[in-house]
Amino acid sequence: MGEGVTVTVIGEAMLELSRGTGDSWNLRYGGDVINTAVHLARSGDRVRLASAMGSDPMSAELCAAWEAEGVDTSLVLRAADRLPGLYAIETDASGERSFHYWRSEAAARRMFVLPGSAAMVAAAAQSDLLYFSLITLAILPDEGREALLDLCAAVRARGGKVAFDGNYRARLWDDAATARHWRDRAIALADIGLPTLADEVEMGEADDAQDAATRWGAGEGREIIVKLGGDGCLVDGQIVPIPRSLDVVDSSGAGDAFNGGYLHARLGGATPADAALAGHRLAGWNIGRRGAIPPKDADAPY
Repeated sequence: MGEGVTVTVIGEAMLELSRGTGDSWNLRYGGDVINTAVHLARSGDRVRLASAMGSDPMSAELCAAWEAEGVDTSLVLRAADRLPGLYAIETDASGERSFHYWRSEAAARRMFVLPGSAAMVAAAAQSDLLYFSLITLAILPDEGREALLDLCAAVRARGGKVAFDGNYRARLWDDAATARHWRDRAIALADIGLPTLADEVEMGEADDAQDAATRWGAGEGREIIVKLGGDGCLVDGQIVPIPRSLDVVDSSGAGDAFNGGYLHARLGGATPADAALAGHRLAGWNIGRRGAIPPKDADAPY
């Protein structure tokens, strides 16, 4: 893959209310796949968002903001009777986060059953790279989950690749066993796996990074990158450390930024190890600023 590649990210994009210690609330946007999509678009990749939003003014403003970042929203469906999801995020003095969600009736949950869904799926199937996460699966009903996995198979059948991030949010699942079931089905259809060790441990299956990599199919033809937070990541059995220690202002979006940096570098022909360093640099820039997607500045490594 390289120049001219079409990347489609599929999942939920939300309104974000955020504040740090003592600050007033700020309204932005976020969501794991849209975070990665914006990073890819800022890096110059051709990226589309596949999702569903409401027909309300706020949904229109969100889509306009993503378009301004370079993300194609032509595959975003509109649900007349739904609104976008909302989450509030508070960050303490050390940069650690706490979340509150209002998303049970979000439009994105219906993305596979709305008018226009079939056309959206057909277009997404033409992607060179399809990217989604365990959160994408979590917010969908079972029939939507099956439709998403069918889409993965369709992308691969025509020669495209699938990248899957293992973002685990326990409150979105009935239990960890259900999450593991759908995670494992997604892994089976993924060419690139991007798990986080802390998520794998929380789900009750991984003891260390190498164990997580093995469970995700490293050595079986899959490209597996296990994210280790401040300890770097595991790539091809080797730890790739972060280039330098950083002060954390806001840890939200760190993994999504890493994924954007990593995937962009790999699309450009970088080795997995070099791509991991690119992911670390982008994640390091991200956590030094507030918000899941900080405004681009002169120090941004795009």
